[in-house]
Amino acid sequence: MRRSRFTLSDRTMAQLLGLLFAVASISMQAQVTSVSHPQHPVTVGYDRAHEITINGTIEKLVSHSAPGSPVGLHLLLTAPQGTIDAHVGPYLSKDTLANLHEGIPVQVLGAMEDVHGKQVLLARQLIFAGRMVNVRTANGFLLLPQPQRLTPAKSENSKVEVNGGAR
Repeated sequence: MRRSRFTLSDRTMAQLLGLLFAVASISMQAQVTSVSHPQHPVTVGYDRAHEITINGTIEKLVSHSAPGSPVGLHLLLTAPQGTIDAHVGPYLSKDTLANLHEGIPVQVLGAMEDVHGKQVLLARQLIFAGRMVNVRTANGFLLLPQPQRLTPAKSENSKVEVNGGAR
C-alpha cells in the first residue's frame, strides 16, 4: 500500500507531541509564577453612611506608608479616641502641605476602613488653621489639586487696539 504525502511518521508525531508538552509546561509555570505574587488592593472602600468627625492634633506626618497601606500622606492624630491614622492621599496641593505640620489642631471628616487588619480613617475633608480642604469626593474618590489660574492684572495704562490701531 502506498502512503499519502500528508501522513506523519510515528517518529515525527512523537516529536510534535513532545514539543507541545514542553510548551504547555512552560506556559503553566509562567502562570503559576505570576499568580503567586501577593496582590495589593488598588483601591479601598469608602462608606459614606458611616462617616465620622475626629477632632485631634497632628502628632506626625507620614509620607512613606507601610506595605499594604493606602499610598500617600498619612496624618497620625492624637484624639480622645486614641491615635488615629488618617489617610489624606498623594494629591494635596503644595500650599496645603506647607500649612500642615505637627502640633496643629485639625478636624477630619471621613470614614474608617479596615486595611489589612488596621483601622485607617479615609479623610474626605480637613479643617485646620481657618481653611477647609476637600480630599475626596462624597463617594470617596481622591481629588486632584486644582491648578491655580493666573490672570493678568489689567492696568489703566495698558490699552489694546484691534483692527488697524497704531503699531
